[in-house]
Amino acid sequence: MTRPAEPTPRRPQSRGSERDALVDTEVTGDLEQIGGGHSLWSDAFRRLKKNRAALVSAVILGAMLLGCIVVPELSQWDYAKADLEIGPTPPSAAHWMGTDYLGRDLMVRVFFGGRISFAVGVIATLVSFVIGVTWGGIAGYFGKRIDGLMMRLVDVMYTFPFLIMVILLQVFFANKDGALHELFKASIRPFVEDAAAPSWFPIFQICFIFAALGSISWLTMARIVRGQVIALREQPFVEAARSIGVGHWAIVFRHLLPNSLGPIIVYTTLTIPAIMLTEAFLSFLGLGTQEPLASWGLLTAGGAETMAIYPWLLIFPALMLAITLFCFNFLGDGLRDALDPRMRKD
Repeated sequence: MTRPAEPTPRRPQSRGSERDALVDTEVTGDLEQIGGGHSLWSDAFRRLKKNRAALVSAVILGAMLLGCIVVPELSQWDYAKADLEIGPTPPSAAHWMGTDYLGRDLMVRVFFGGRISFAVGVIATLVSFVIGVTWGGIAGYFGKRIDGLMMRLVDVMYTFPFLIMVILLQVFFANKDGALHELFKASIRPFVEDAAAPSWFPIFQICFIFAALGSISWLTMARIVRGQVIALREQPFVEAARSIGVGHWAIVFRHLLPNSLGPIIVYTTLTIPAIMLTEAFLSFLGLGTQEPLASWGLLTAGGAETMAIYPWLLIFPALMLAITLFCFNFLGDGLRDALDPRMRKD
């Protein structure tokens, strides 16, 4: 009979081999748990979700924007229709925010005014964004004489008070007999029956406010972008783009500016409330939105004149403006903290 083969004894592993196997197992397990790295934007979104003030502010802003769109459309009252028989009445079941001195429903006018205030803030900021990002990107990338010439012009414009510049533009160019108003009428004439009707002049003033505020408020944006581009233009990815023949404009707009979006987004978020506040002040002075249109600044100015007799005319528009400004600032602070590269490991 043949004896069964004895099992071959296993050679004991050395301590070094056991340690290497253990390390390999731990690394493999960690890689399986990680499942890949996190980008800057995913990390920023994760940190932003932890900021309750920023999240609540974003929800409130979304709700207010939705109300400004929906409420004037669904309400039975018209923002411009006067009812002199009613006159100014306090808040009631029929008029939740009361009526103004012409008997117009204040809630509809407040939410309609929110449309104009939001539009002024967003569109003027967009104009500022386009000019500032382009100007700062070109100056920061090319440097030397081009940078010196472009930024000296920015410095000269900084010497003029921002608000006074906007007021001067409003006074000298936003008038009925000016060339810009004639150009506006010519541009809308193919689309409307009577471009010379007085009702179109307030629309022209609103459009001019968009352009005036945006064309003045881009200076700080240009400086921020220039600094970011200067910090990035000698990075390896830019050198690699140059080595394969990518043109200067492509490097600026396809490589440098997209990698500078963090600070740009933060400053853009903080610019919107600043421009909204400026428009409110201009309307308070009678240089902004004009009747029968309404903005929160115009409504606040009208309410301030009669606040001792009809306090609700001031409380509601001023409260809406204040809440919006606070929310934008909280959201901007949250975005600044979320996009800060020094906090990526938190």
